[in-house]
Amino acid sequence: MLNGIDGRRLPQLAGDQMFVTDGGLETDLVFHHGVELACFAAFPLVQHPDTREVLRRYYAGYLDIARRHGAGFVVEAPTWRANPDWAARLGFSPSQLDVLNRQAIELAEEVRAAAASDGITAVVSGCIGPRERAMTADEAQDYHAPQVASFAATTADLVTAVTINDAAEAVGIVRAAAAADVPVAVSFTVETDGRLATGQSLRAAVEQVDADTGARAAYFMVNCAHPTHLATTFDDGQWLRRVVGVRLNASTRSHAELDEAEDLDEGDPDDFGTRTAALRERLPAATVFGGCCGTDARHVASIWRRLAPH
Repeated sequence: MLNGIDGRRLPQLAGDQMFVTDGGLETDLVFHHGVELACFAAFPLVQHPDTREVLRRYYAGYLDIARRHGAGFVVEAPTWRANPDWAARLGFSPSQLDVLNRQAIELAEEVRAAAASDGITAVVSGCIGPRERAMTADEAQDYHAPQVASFAATTADLVTAVTINDAAEAVGIVRAAAAADVPVAVSFTVETDGRLATGQSLRAAVEQVDADTGARAAYFMVNCAHPTHLATTFDDGQWLRRVVGVRLNASTRSHAELDEAEDLDEGDPDDFGTRTAALRERLPAATVFGGCCGTDARHVASIWRRLAPH
């Protein structure tokens, strides 16, 4: 049990099993599946049978990795941009957005059912992405509360806020989840120097969120950075036990460089797998390993070939 969250409810916290999660959903769909994503948003794909099938096939590749290695699977819903600002740009009303968030969890439940038929423990997570501008914690709570409420009304086991680069926004999300009585994980992203865009260290961000929320987050993760960007990030301290997962980038490029790039930098999957798996030696509580921008099932499989002996 961690911070009052029962490992039976979130088995990735029990410490007796490792969990695969997926890779860079949006980059994989665009560059490998030929899917056009307006505003780089995958959540509209859940509306139509043909694009839902594309998503099923995407998740199946990661289920296969979990099957091969006897691991569990965290099914992250394709809802990273299913929040009010992006929905407005894409022409969805608040009520339509609520339906789409719920449909995304229904799709994730189909994946969970497929996993269960193979004896794989699966966890369903409602994915929350960042807003495009800085907010106070109170503003962040109000902004993210509708999406949290959509997930809280479903069978999702938790919500996971990913690519968060400001501790204040993380505090607001954790408070919104606590108000909705749903477990929440926070995944921070860091720049090439291993710090948040605000200049804050990852350790300080984790400790601030815990201090400002009464340690209500179930756990923390790191995503959308290359393993080399984390070379000096994981110093000693009890805070490391709060970091339960990593989802890293294939490319060593900075966020600014990736935003400007027109090509897909897939990096070296073997080197990526070696470097990512090695982080487990520095993260004693880490049980969830997957990828982020530029990664696909090859990269995640490379991680797990190296984790499996442990």
